[in-house]
Amino acid sequence: MAEQAPLIETAEARAPPGGEAAWYAGAGGANLRAALFSPQGRDRPRGSIVLSGGRTECIEKYYEFIGECLDRGFVVLAHDWRGQGLSRRELADPLKGHAKGFKPYLEDFRLLLDAYADRLPKPWVAVGHSMGGCLTLLAMAHGEARFAGAIFSAPMLGIRTPFPMAVSRALTSLNVLAGRGSAYTLGGPGKPFDDTFEGNVLTHDPVRHARTWSLVAAEPKLALGAPTWGWIDFTLRATAYLARPDALRSVTVPVVIVSAEEDQLIDPAAQAAAARHLPQGKFIAIPGAYHEILMETDPMRNIFLRAFDALTGRVAPTPADPPKPASAPIAAPAPAAPAAPKSTVAAPVATSTAAKPAANKPAAKRKPAMKKPAAKTAAKPAAAKKPAAAKKPAAKPPAAKKAPAKAKPAAAKKAPAAKKAPAKAKPAAAKKPAAKKPAAKPAAAKKAPAVKKAPAKKPAAKKPAAKKAAPKK
Repeated sequence: MAEQAPLIETAEARAPPGGEAAWYAGAGGANLRAALFSPQGRDRPRGSIVLSGGRTECIEKYYEFIGECLDRGFVVLAHDWRGQGLSRRELADPLKGHAKGFKPYLEDFRLLLDAYADRLPKPWVAVGHSMGGCLTLLAMAHGEARFAGAIFSAPMLGIRTPFPMAVSRALTSLNVLAGRGSAYTLGGPGKPFDDTFEGNVLTHDPVRHARTWSLVAAEPKLALGAPTWGWIDFTLRATAYLARPDALRSVTVPVVIVSAEEDQLIDPAAQAAAARHLPQGKFIAIPGAYHEILMETDPMRNIFLRAFDALTGRVAPTPADPPKPASAPIAAPAPAAPAAPKSTVAAPVATSTAAKPAANKPAAKRKPAMKKPAAKTAAKPAAAKKPAAAKKPAAKPPAAKKAPAKAKPAAAKKAPAAKKAPAKAKPAAAKKPAAKKPAAKPAAAKKAPAVKKAPAKKPAAKKPAAKKAAPKK
């Protein structure tokens, strides 16, 4: 890293604390300026924001946004692109906004990240406005994979021209081929020092507009005039590359494109198209906003900040957030909730047949045949009188199945299970009682009295059996 560089301040534009500017060597050894800002009083920053401004812009213009990033716990790296701010200008006339293709910009960006990599805690999030958004996305499309996500303010993905695009392309190519690439375009030098708020197409906020121009008044070297044909040529080539769907397929991290609905300089349709081509692209339009979204009025500007917070919350959570996944497992034992339903299901069964559960459970533990006696006790009175009655239960389980279905689903599930087994076993039981029931009856008589006495006391519990007998009639 080279010697320290200055940061310009005015009464309207104060640098956030913790900032340090320095020179670094870009492509071809160009002397370029960058500034690193660290959040105060934080041992564990959330990550790093790499901030790239648009054409004509400088680090100082983004003091407000840099401060907001610091408040959110991020380290911020901001820089001046070659040809503007206090970085090296491309032509002898420093007011000409010139470019020689986009490759030098991409090399400058790579060298910037390399120079500060050790001082930028991960994850990295890219933030770019206008030309800065275009160049950052170009770098990512060309293999820059160190960012966890990116958000762009009115990125320069398609420019508006005074002529149809085909005419503008032809006119630009002719001037570059004719050796006039370093000349101003048809608009001339513009107003690099005395632009007024009235009639501007950049922002609706007079305070932020005045703050920007106070910096130029304090340091005229920050001023930049209109673009040259060479800059227009670079723009058309860069945007044409990013308009190719295949060029953005490799950018797989989340990318949010925030568009200014009333943009007079950039085409929002090109931004929306890029968002569609990005694997994780998202497009947000701000109604009524002019081109410089971060210099707009608070209601419009806050839309960008909410999108910024949503993205960084996803890819760069605060240091306090990681414990939340650890607490999730604590909530995971909530599967204990399924155990509660089981007990609530068991309770109704106990209330619906208070005596039968106690009789059924032992029967279930010993033998399914033990359930049969409980079922037969209701039917055996008829079976004791006539063997024909014993045959009827085998013939009328279907009716018993329908009755449980009408009564309760829970009972329907248990009753069929108990009655299907009897239905299979009853034939054998029916044959055996015919020959040997005298010996079986005394045992049944011993059990039956105990069961019959309980039903005698609780007719309500045995009414279901009466209902079963009713269908038999």
